[in-house]
Amino acid sequence: MARRTDTTDLLEEFDLKEYEATALAHLLRAGRTTAPDISNATGIPKARIYGVLESLADYGFIKVIPGRPKQYQPKSPEEILERTKENRRQAYEDYCNDVDAIESEFLETFGPLYEQADEDVTPTAELFHVVDVGEPSETETRRLYQTAAEEVYVITNSFAYFSAVEPAVRNALENGTDVSVLFLDPRLLPREKASAQRERVEQLTTEYPEIAFRFSENVLPWRGTFIDPSMDYDSGQAIFLVEETDVPDHKRQAALTENGSFVAGMKRYFDLIWRYESLESRPSV
Repeated sequence: MARRTDTTDLLEEFDLKEYEATALAHLLRAGRTTAPDISNATGIPKARIYGVLESLADYGFIKVIPGRPKQYQPKSPEEILERTKENRRQAYEDYCNDVDAIESEFLETFGPLYEQADEDVTPTAELFHVVDVGEPSETETRRLYQTAAEEVYVITNSFAYFSAVEPAVRNALENGTDVSVLFLDPRLLPREKASAQRERVEQLTTEYPEIAFRFSENVLPWRGTFIDPSMDYDSGQAIFLVEETDVPDHKRQAALTENGSFVAGMKRYFDLIWRYESLESRPSV
């Protein structure tokens, strides 16, 4: 952090007013002195200087030495820092006490109104929210693997992002979570993606034999990951993006949902493709 050159600005960080900060900064430089001297040195009006110094004394930042005239002496910087924190703690405690004093009245007034509003209006949860494709979507995908209690389902072209989520996949498998992957038929992929898919399939076969996978014979309208679907529509989470062949992934967004009905629909769709429109082994390209 750059060092400040304006001492008044620094003292104003303690919620001091301009005149208070100016007077205290002068006292810390000059030491013990009188109100008229402070006024003359700083330009603070004489009609204001005594009130300013009384405030600084109330804060505990300076000492008042009786006499004719009175003199004012600053506390050490260390003492001022400690007193600033103590003042803030005391102000917070006073505020909490003020809130406690009206607690019963507040609850009696607004509690029934809130409960009535809750009965009259049924809140609707947001069906989707979105994140950028890339690191944000990979973070959310890892979270799904970490959250899954029983099942993870994946629809993907080549599973190109697998290395970004692999530790989470491994942990899910070690915790007994079932993982199923529906790849796209490599004959429907560009050559480079088909090659990437081949390497991924070989890796899953050798390193993760407990992962089930098949190959869809048709291009699918979306791809993504969903977990723990329930046919009672009371659980499940998903992240997915719809297929847009003309838009590169780095310009796209993925949708997130925790709507149990939607995730159950995704599971029904997955099962239909898995059973009737997919191949068990990778077709040759």
